[in-house]
Amino acid sequence: MRKSWVLAGAAVLVAVIATAGVVVRYGAKQATPATQEPRANTANVEMVKLSAVVSVDGTLTYLAQSDGSPYSVINHAQGTYTKLPALGQVISQGQVLYRVNDSPVVLLYGLTPAYRTLSTGASGADVAELKADLVELGYATSAQLGPTSASFWSATTTAVEKLQAALGMTQTGTLTLGQAVFEPTAVRVTTMSAQLGGNTQTGETVMQATSTTRIVQVALVASQQTEVAVGDTVTITLPNNKTTPGIVSSVGAVATCPSSSGSGRSNSSSAAPGTDTCSSGSTTPTITVDVTPSDPAATGTWDQAPVRVGITTATVPSALAVPVTALLAQSGGGYAVEVVNAGGINHLVPVSLGLFDDADGLVQVSGSGLAAGQQVVVPTT
Repeated sequence: MRKSWVLAGAAVLVAVIATAGVVVRYGAKQATPATQEPRANTANVEMVKLSAVVSVDGTLTYLAQSDGSPYSVINHAQGTYTKLPALGQVISQGQVLYRVNDSPVVLLYGLTPAYRTLSTGASGADVAELKADLVELGYATSAQLGPTSASFWSATTTAVEKLQAALGMTQTGTLTLGQAVFEPTAVRVTTMSAQLGGNTQTGETVMQATSTTRIVQVALVASQQTEVAVGDTVTITLPNNKTTPGIVSSVGAVATCPSSSGSGRSNSSSAAPGTDTCSSGSTTPTITVDVTPSDPAATGTWDQAPVRVGITTATVPSALAVPVTALLAQSGGGYAVEVVNAGGINHLVPVSLGLFDDADGLVQVSGSGLAAGQQVVVPTT
């Protein structure tokens, strides 16, 4: 169970003591005539749901590769670029990525990049991926191509001919190197390196892209790593100030320092040993936290947009709570609250602290005789 919210709450409490006038009392319990001081405000002791929230800045974007780098579309066709996609365009399995000499280059799904011509007799991981694509696109059934086979046979030739016919290509039944690009998923074009009308070069990057999956990326201060866990619920505040829910989908394990190159990307340099600073001393190490929106459609089409992220790190469904400003620091250590009694004589109740709910300014407390419905003294404002 995570306990870091107690430390976070303690830090908040120090700030409250400094700014909100938390009183230092001498002794664990004492009678306090109400006439000794100007009448203070009161607040109810309540049984409520409390949540600890880490609030940080994030960036709303589209998911790329696991290391944050984009997908690269590599060309192997010979000729002239005659059609290129627009920035932001989404290309899915079986659709045309671009054209060379007016011949289509199709996107297929797979982890093995295209590196050879595929025809009858070929075998390997790339053949298995091609066959999976042909089945997904409806040009053959799994039974026809052999669901566990990585060999290119006559049924594969027939399915490739159907793919070529659908794309308006010459139906050879052979997938020539340069006719297809394999990527793990549908791609959304982010940058274009090729120029319309330019000559192609084998092995050059035509474009870069992300997936179509929405993601919020947070550069979390490394010292807060233990406060956040996969599965934590999140509230995302969008650029239009509307909110939408999300879930923490990954928490980085390696702290990095911001690059000094001005690129805005983090490099792999680590924090100075035993410190909370980078080796340069000028920056703070961070870890990457990914948040997956629960309703991607609600996030619109913003890309690289700044958002505010509230990560709920702990929740107590039913907690006895008082305002943080009701806490009184005791000279011997610890805290107490001043309970209002009938008849004008108040008394102090030492309390143990639990969860801090910074958003509502409440803290979970427990103490002998303290119960919901009582009133406690809070500073006048």
